[in-house]
Amino acid sequence: MTTPRPVTAPELGAPEIIRFPDPRPCDLDMTTFDYVTFQAYPAALADHLGNLDTTVIISETAAALQPTASYEGVLFPDLLISFNANPGARRARNGYLIPEQGKPPDFVLEVASASTARRDETVKREAYAAMGVREYWRFDHTGGRFHRAALAGEALVEGEYKPLAVHRTDEGDYWGHSEELNLVLCWEEGQLRFWDPVGQRYLTTDLEERAARRAAEAAREAAESARRAAEARVRQLEEELRRRP
Repeated sequence: MTTPRPVTAPELGAPEIIRFPDPRPCDLDMTTFDYVTFQAYPAALADHLGNLDTTVIISETAAALQPTASYEGVLFPDLLISFNANPGARRARNGYLIPEQGKPPDFVLEVASASTARRDETVKREAYAAMGVREYWRFDHTGGRFHRAALAGEALVEGEYKPLAVHRTDEGDYWGHSEELNLVLCWEEGQLRFWDPVGQRYLTTDLEERAARRAAEAAREAAESARRAAEARVRQLEEELRRRP
């Protein structure tokens, strides 16, 4: 992954700017919340990738080739990442406008659901290719009941998507390497995980961080309780010694 370069904010012309619409209720899928938003992966990825002044990381936010206040030609990726981009323009536009950003997104991920699975593999796939999205990944928590595969990644080659290698582990999980992010996407027991091959660690989710804090606090309380019990036992033994002839 190349280091993002600074991007100069365009003249947005606030009074004339056409803002993208917010997602409709039908565009908001619970699976995205469960596997991306609730896990706080946009925040974890932002912390890992850095360069927030030039990196766009959004979930369920509009992306399109043309400015429009309608839903025509607009997609709402479950996760979109773009380097060397302009987050300020994205916020002003309420979405990712490719001509304004000067480049297509580097990475898009869609999470499968019963209502969106077919579009993920057909309509959205074609649209992302037309947009020039460099990598398109699909995650199916059911293991392949909605999508044709539990985990699938494709790279854009001369305008067409070509499959990226996805491997199956002995435990029945799946993983594939994203060249754009230099991260390994994992399907583990129906959960989406991101593995950092450089730091040799998973990007921790908000739930995992809170669980780790609770476990650490419980361990501290247990150690303190054991220390107090030991001190009380020492005092008891000392008192018994003093009472002996």
